[in-house]
Amino acid sequence: MTRADLDKNPADVAAMFDDVARRYDLTNDVLSLGQDRRWRKHVVDAVDARPGQRVLDLAAGTGTSSQPFQDRGAHVVPCDFSLGMLRVGKATRPHLAFTAGDGTRLPFADGTFDAVTISFGLRNIVDPDQGLRELRRVTRPGGRLVVCEFSHPTNGAFRTVYMEYLMKTLPSVARAVSSSPDAYVYLAESIRAWPDQEGLADRISAAGWSGVQWRNLSGGIVALHRATA
Repeated sequence: MTRADLDKNPADVAAMFDDVARRYDLTNDVLSLGQDRRWRKHVVDAVDARPGQRVLDLAAGTGTSSQPFQDRGAHVVPCDFSLGMLRVGKATRPHLAFTAGDGTRLPFADGTFDAVTISFGLRNIVDPDQGLRELRRVTRPGGRLVVCEFSHPTNGAFRTVYMEYLMKTLPSVARAVSSSPDAYVYLAESIRAWPDQEGLADRISAAGWSGVQWRNLSGGIVALHRATA
């Protein structure tokens, strides 16, 4: 199934993530050569959650990205549209408040959170712009947004090598470690089609956020965008 097919059927996207849930964290670790751990640390530092603050971790999957906020004393809500991911997460981290939710219609009141964040999930929301507007809606005035997402390597030669890896090597490696390797063909296509750093910054601003900034990680393979409600 192609990205175009899945974009027309959001339920199929959820089912795809259900299928990869069991080995999702392991697969990400292998495919990123361990870089995902460093990227998550940058997200935690950028969110800068304080004890007692409320943090929404959207597209949280199994909660691996949510636990560090809990460790800092924040009240974190891991939210995802894949029930399979939530089940795996709840089994391993029963103390976290896992919540099922569609990124285009979040099940939270206006101004609920001090900070909202989404890592490697914005491009999988059927309408990313609506997702950004919903994140803005549920954030209190002055609250923080942190988006960690795959982007465009800044060096042209490296970008060529990276795209070759993404489209050819990544699916092959996924077949060896993932519980549903075909899903990674879709994920590779979604990364290739995603806007660059400036393009995403423009979309964040258009969704009502202010003071948008970004920094490149791993040569622009990943970009970390920050903004204020």
